[in-house]
Amino acid sequence: MSEYTTILIHKETKEHLSVLKDYARESYEEVINKMITVYEKLKSEGELSEHTKKDIAIARRQLNEGKGLTTRQLIEELGL
Repeated sequence: MSEYTTILIHKETKEHLSVLKDYARESYEEVINKMITVYEKLKSEGELSEHTKKDIAIARRQLNEGKGLTTRQLIEELGL
């Protein structure tokens, strides 16, 4: 009995997988396994804390209100 199977994916999905190849002859199985590894690592690191989520929301609101600084302004403010 074979240890392989076939899966049905959209052409667009295959194109996305092709872009993720590190080299031309890399198999789709290798690409998918890399993606699984990255997903598992991110999942094991956990989600953002509620405090961090609130800080991000505040920062987004401030940017939308025009209260943010450009990179140039920040460099000048820091004296860099």
